[in-house]
Amino acid sequence: MLYGRNDEQARLTSLIDGAREHRRSGALVLRGEAGIGKSALLEEAAAQVPRVLRVTGIEAESGIAFAGLNQLLWPVRDRLDALPPAQSAALRTALGEASGGQGRFATGFAVLTLLADLAEDGPVLCVADDAHWIDTATAEALLFAARRLAAEGVVMLFAARDGAFTGTGLPELRLGRLARADAERFLAERGLTPLVRERVLREAAGNPLALREFAAAGERPPEPSPLPVADRVLASFKEQIARLPENARLMLLIAAAEGRGHMPSQLAAAAALGVGLADLEEAERAGMVQVTGRSIAFRHPLIRAAAYQGATAARRVTVHRALAESADDLDCRARHRASASLAPDEDVAADLQEAAERARERAGHATAAALYRQAADMTPGREARAARLGAAASLTLQAGRLDEAEDLAVLAEKLGAADLAGLARVHAAVEYERGDPRAAARMLADRAAGPEMLWAAAMYGWASGELPAVLRASRLRPDDPALRGLALLADGDHAAGLPLLADHVTAARDGAGDRLRAAQLALIIGADDAALELAAAEAAHCRRHGLVGELPTVLQVQAQAQIAAGRHADAAATVAEAIALARDTGRPHREGRLGAVLARVAAIEGDERRLHELTASAPPGLADGAFALLDLGLGRYDDALRRLEEIAHGPHRHADVLSAADQVEAAVRTGEVPLAREAYSRFRVWAEAAKQPWAQAVALHCEALLNDSEEPYVEALRLHEKSMRPFERARTELLYGEYLRRARRRSDARVPLRSAASIFERLRATPWLERARAELRATGESGTSVPAAPDLLDRLTPQELQVVRLAAAGTSSREIAAQLFLSPRTVEYHLYKAYPKLGISSRKELSRLTLEPA
Repeated sequence: MLYGRNDEQARLTSLIDGAREHRRSGALVLRGEAGIGKSALLEEAAAQVPRVLRVTGIEAESGIAFAGLNQLLWPVRDRLDALPPAQSAALRTALGEASGGQGRFATGFAVLTLLADLAEDGPVLCVADDAHWIDTATAEALLFAARRLAAEGVVMLFAARDGAFTGTGLPELRLGRLARADAERFLAERGLTPLVRERVLREAAGNPLALREFAAAGERPPEPSPLPVADRVLASFKEQIARLPENARLMLLIAAAEGRGHMPSQLAAAAALGVGLADLEEAERAGMVQVTGRSIAFRHPLIRAAAYQGATAARRVTVHRALAESADDLDCRARHRASASLAPDEDVAADLQEAAERARERAGHATAAALYRQAADMTPGREARAARLGAAASLTLQAGRLDEAEDLAVLAEKLGAADLAGLARVHAAVEYERGDPRAAARMLADRAAGPEMLWAAAMYGWASGELPAVLRASRLRPDDPALRGLALLADGDHAAGLPLLADHVTAARDGAGDRLRAAQLALIIGADDAALELAAAEAAHCRRHGLVGELPTVLQVQAQAQIAAGRHADAAATVAEAIALARDTGRPHREGRLGAVLARVAAIEGDERRLHELTASAPPGLADGAFALLDLGLGRYDDALRRLEEIAHGPHRHADVLSAADQVEAAVRTGEVPLAREAYSRFRVWAEAAKQPWAQAVALHCEALLNDSEEPYVEALRLHEKSMRPFERARTELLYGEYLRRARRRSDARVPLRSAASIFERLRATPWLERARAELRATGESGTSVPAAPDLLDRLTPQELQVVRLAAAGTSSREIAAQLFLSPRTVEYHLYKAYPKLGISSRKELSRLTLEPA
């Protein structure tokens, strides 16, 4: 029976009832100090559900990749064959049954699918006790699944101590100490004298484990102490163990040092040291351990800690040596050899390195990093130690731990590491993730070794305005036409540079070359259709192969292309997914850069508050063009021109060419005609070299604006018919309508103005729409314009929009789930929520809707 936990029990029961009655899923972290009752609450919850999967974190296994997942999934291994092949392969690789190069988070997605499949037969409860000791690879997989639960009927509960297992992104329930009345009820049947009971109440301070252990001491309760309650309980356990016979203490130490509860290893080591299972009888009768046919388990982790910490160092070393000799698992052998070593030892370091490589092969990057660091500590040679620290730095970076990765790289450098290029990659990636791509570009360019580093240097340099890095990358690899093209653009030679990039994009569309790189180059040259096609293909590839870590970058490119094409809702959904995946993959720093992708949308909509929110943590200069566009739309032409002049003479002038066209309008409207002509000249040269219809059309409307002539407007609108940029088309129509209205051709003016108003309304471009309507009123258009019918897709959440688009294309729920890293049941849930918003009732009716932007 639990005392004083009614609210907590009600919270857990509510989660389980939701799963049982409504197929609602949920996840919760129970948090509190040692002995506060987390495990007892988990047991209460488990008693309510027929199907329970369990994993208990074991400190000794925290360095073994996917040790926890083996515990959790052992009872349902027979269900792996029913998973899609890629997911089944990911789990079998994680469980050590197969080898393969699955992505780091493919395992988490496979866990999600498996739990959802199991829940088809009824609610599933997944319980992770002592989550702070679960190996990182398992924890990442479980959290990836937990954050994507929605409508499967799965509940995931984690129990962890304060200050550990943090940053999960899950709701938490903190367990406080028992009130005095509940503590008194707990002790009521213990038969304590009033004096002893009062002392127990005072010293236990409401901690249930302390109440139990101090009460069990009978007439020997603990003396008053300033130590924390958990430390006092630990001291109590040490005293109890110290009163046991020597052989019993040795057996407890063997069990504690082995850690996993693996009886064959424990008994083999015990035999080597002259003790055996019979020596545990007194400890078993005292309730310290539970011995079953297959394992020896401590009743509480603090008892294990007391058994280990209470032993002398010499005795611990002896036990670890015996366990190393008896280990039937190479990783366990390496761990015990390391624990038994009192000085650096190359043989031990080599064992740890091999264990690290096994973890790396199973995508356990954090585990592999820790093993490499431990191997470095055991390495006597300076050069070999530096190499192992470098490997640890690279793996730590892949695990998303930026500060730790940088510290390891610095240590490796101080030891004279030979692989300076590899360490530069670590430093550059850390700077990039922290929001300083200029520093990243310089580091890569200075220490480049191979084409990939040079390409990264060039792309970081281009995006951040660190143009010397672009030029250096091209000089170091003169036979790369695309790098040469970027360098020429950085030098302002558009006529020579743009065709080289266009050739690279064309080759990638034909199946040759790196799709992501080509999609990025397509954005640079304004080839919107190519950017959309290549980014979509690369995103599909990443989804198909579980390459979750690569997706945020791909989705960023895809969102930029969607914005250019006027698909703002799709871009918002794409960015939302990218941000969620960046958080999941340990790169939350990218959120500022990803959010800033939508800055142009906020500027078009005239939403100044939203624009500031989106760019609050973006790298400097990344959204300057968006702020200038906002000023232009709101009629703040002087402010717009000031910003655009800064862009024209700043480090981002080469990348933000569209701002030159905005500068033409701002300069004309403020009477700065020379500035307008200079900006027009810059944009026209770029547009002629790019040969993109939308760019040529914008150049023509700039010409028309400067010269106040009609013919360029007419030709511009003809070219807009061939392009994908509705916002630029509407702006041309607005300017043309203004020109016709000034020429007193009011009837003619209404045609482009109505078209512009329609596009602006669909794009929610409020300030631009108001200008178009004002012009229409000036032409004598009578009455209030009828608002366009709201876009059905605007009613959907970003995730609903993604699901609906895929379902409308005929994609099955299971296929949609695989693409979006959701469970099929969650896909169905999103469709169920979307149908009423779209005015339909079934998937069949989706085909009748117009789901593409006009």
